[in-house]
Amino acid sequence: KSFEQPKVLALNIELELKAERDNAEVRITDPEAYQRVVDAEWNVIYEKLDLCVKTGAKVIVSRLAIGDLATQYFADRDIFCAGRVPEEDMRRLCKSTGAVVQTSVSSVPVEAMGTCEVFEERQVGGERYNLFKGCPLSKSCTIVLRGGAEQFIDEAVRSLEDAMHIVRRAVKNTSVVPGGGAIDMELSRRLREYARSVAGKAQLFINAFAKALEIIPRQLCDNAGLDATDVLNKLRQKHAQEGGANFGVDVRGGMNAQFQQRNDGGASGGVGSSAVIDTYKSYVWEPSAVKLHAVRAACDAACLVLSVDETVRNPRSEDPQNSMPAMGGRGGGRGRGMGGRGRGRGRR
Repeated sequence: KSFEQPKVLALNIELELKAERDNAEVRITDPEAYQRVVDAEWNVIYEKLDLCVKTGAKVIVSRLAIGDLATQYFADRDIFCAGRVPEEDMRRLCKSTGAVVQTSVSSVPVEAMGTCEVFEERQVGGERYNLFKGCPLSKSCTIVLRGGAEQFIDEAVRSLEDAMHIVRRAVKNTSVVPGGGAIDMELSRRLREYARSVAGKAQLFINAFAKALEIIPRQLCDNAGLDATDVLNKLRQKHAQEGGANFGVDVRGGMNAQFQQRNDGGASGGVGSSAVIDTYKSYVWEPSAVKLHAVRAACDAACLVLSVDETVRNPRSEDPQNSMPAMGGRGGGRGRGMGGRGRGRGRR
């Protein structure tokens, strides 16, 4: 079904015939009284359904069950209905469309009805989805991910969540730095320059820290299948020049250059120049808060490992020959004792 500008009615009541209790007892004096009891049950459900139709709603959803009778009743009048809607989905639907959950249909106010621009029931693969488009109060949306295997779906969910969290951080923190490993290469260059002004063993520590920062662009190259050595050499050259602080790894350009190099037999040269780009001008950014947190967390983890100066262990538990010494000794003792008793009895 598909509706434009439909009214949405949210309910918290059952729209189906209930089975009577096994021990229910109704005393009647004539057969016609029994028929009146049965008709009263049907009249109650039909009265509820008629009141729902009179509200003018084209989409009716309920937290509780909607039976086959109500479903057919609404379908004959071109009304969509859905029962047993989960609490989370009902809450989001009401918040987006402006509907208010009703516990009775006797007098539904107009203000309690929700609306949207388009309601559409669509089949996607083996699942059927109800799409509410253009909700007046909506501040969120639903993303449907599909894939050939569960592992692909899980990986897509993780990637999408990371991307959304990065955008959220960028919106909340107005400060950004160039991505693609550009900020890491620039920090590495400046640390190497600073290390030359430091005397003693501290210079080695600073150089090691600078080298560790190059892991980020190197890992980006490895993930993209690029020659990490070639790309890092080009990045060092760019960052050594004036105005090259924003140059980072261009995964897309490097992959295209690598593909072209394979086609022309290597006549186009290396892919280092094509895999380097001004990431700030190319809108490849990272929130500065994320980068600061990553550097601090890495430093804290390294300091924690270096602070461990002694480990406690049990050398005997590491020796496989001493794993069961007691059991072997008891077995040998019993064997010798039994032999001795046997020889003594033989002499008598």
